[in-house]
Amino acid sequence: MSMIKTVEISKTFHGGNGRGPLDVLKKVSLTVEQSEVVCIIGPSGAGKSTYLRTLNRLETIDEGQIYIEDNLLFDCHHGINKVKMHNDEKNKILLEVGMVFQRFNLFPHKTALENVMLAPHNVRKLPLAQAREKSEQILERVGLKDKINAYPSQLSGGQQQRVAIARALAMEPRIMLFDEPTSALDPELVGEVLAVMKQLAAGGMTMLVVSHEMGFAREVANRVVFMFEGSILEEGKPEQLFTNPSNDRTRQFLQSVL
Repeated sequence: MSMIKTVEISKTFHGGNGRGPLDVLKKVSLTVEQSEVVCIIGPSGAGKSTYLRTLNRLETIDEGQIYIEDNLLFDCHHGINKVKMHNDEKNKILLEVGMVFQRFNLFPHKTALENVMLAPHNVRKLPLAQAREKSEQILERVGLKDKINAYPSQLSGGQQQRVAIARALAMEPRIMLFDEPTSALDPELVGEVLAVMKQLAAGGMTMLVVSHEMGFAREVANRVVFMFEGSILEEGKPEQLFTNPSNDRTRQFLQSVL
């Protein structure tokens, strides 16, 4: 079963201040299978983050189809979704998709534990004691057992991002989206976040990762996708794409970052 499938999705931003329309996604088709780790790489402005955000309704699409776990959620033409599905049903499917952003977006007035247990209790309707127990276990899993009562201001950037990952995992998603999860971190803190992501990949989590961490993509990904100016120009196994890219743009990009 494919966990994520997009068929020729397109998205245009209509800028103000006299700026014309910007085609940020141009007929992007991609399938991610169960337990697969796919890394999307490419220069800034390639549409990578926008693509990720279309998968859980943070961005709308103008054209194309989006499937989550073989469920057709969006079939859009001129910005109109032809899929007639009750919002409750759609939300239930989208709850299977967890997302971790560049910025941690933790509630500053809540502890690490409170940040993690909030959604399972309020959204999944877990009893408070059960949500607490689950959240404690997940924080231990990401190496933060000793920080459960710390507030975000008392945590390093790497620790805050691991809390954000724990918060997403507490909803028991079947798919995890990562939008450049290490880009806001100091270099010495990147490794601790990537270690948690490697652990998730080893456990069979389906992951779609936008990242500038080429070492991670090379080591962990089953497939690497190169995006440029809103389109997928090339995809393949890491060893093939990194050592012998077939597209000139891919080759130029890799030469600039490696």
